[in-house]
Amino acid sequence: MAITPTSKIWMSGQFVDWDDARIHVLNPTLHYGWGVFEGIRAYSTAHGSAVFRLTDHVARLYRSAKIYMMEPPYTQAELIAAIKETVAVNEVDACYIRPLVYLGYGEMGLNPLPSSIEVMIAVWPWGAYLGDDAGETGVRATVSAWRRNDNNIIPPAAKASGQYLNSSLAKVAALKAGYDEAILTSPNGHIADGSGENVFIVAGGMVITPPLSDGPLGGITRASIMQIAADQGYEVREQHIVRTDLYLADEAFFTGTAAEMVPIVEIDDRPVGSGRPGPITRELMDLFHQATRGELDRYKIWNERVHDA
Repeated sequence: MAITPTSKIWMSGQFVDWDDARIHVLNPTLHYGWGVFEGIRAYSTAHGSAVFRLTDHVARLYRSAKIYMMEPPYTQAELIAAIKETVAVNEVDACYIRPLVYLGYGEMGLNPLPSSIEVMIAVWPWGAYLGDDAGETGVRATVSAWRRNDNNIIPPAAKASGQYLNSSLAKVAALKAGYDEAILTSPNGHIADGSGENVFIVAGGMVITPPLSDGPLGGITRASIMQIAADQGYEVREQHIVRTDLYLADEAFFTGTAAEMVPIVEIDDRPVGSGRPGPITRELMDLFHQATRGELDRYKIWNERVHDA
């Protein structure tokens, strides 16, 4: 999806014009992928722009940075304030937010430790990641031949730049085969996640998603849907899922900040359930969207206002 430029990008404490936000071609993050990032969304609410679960996203960014031995030169509170300021400066109530922690120019080689640590924040309007109609009609997915990274190869618990080559290979293969999205398995053959989303199935009225030990990222939207489903009285389970569980599920859906929540209606040319978005998926999706817009008192703690009241 093409990016619509905004006015300013925050780079290491300073706002620069969008077109002037540049790094050197010998930046080691560009060469080796040693960087960590987040995908966050701000939504328009009745009380102005609010960033959905901003504190949780920034906490995950710092966990990723710890795994990669990158200590950002800002506190979490300072970065939260910078994200809100970047949204405000660009005057976009609803937007996608991309903070990136990366290595500074001046060192080269496989040892990242001597490099300085830099941070940037960009925001821009961004629609539905898997297509404007995906939430209504659902998407077609395929189980990829590319497997998710093993915990002892590249740690899937971190949201790191270089490891998304794995996701991109799966995504490209799925698109070229005529599908909307890929589903990856763990090295032990269990379902892990999508190329950029978590995976859920609904079976016998239970809402089920793979455990983090099978390699999915600990998604913020994943956690939100698990909470909403439990609050609605559904039994929510983290348990191993295999390919045939996907085929035989009553319903299935993806969750993620970019994708938000999207029904899966077909997997490997087999309809999921009726082949249409199911009732539990629709119920949870409707509640999730209400939560992001600040319309549900129970979840208003998730809406972190850009402009303090």
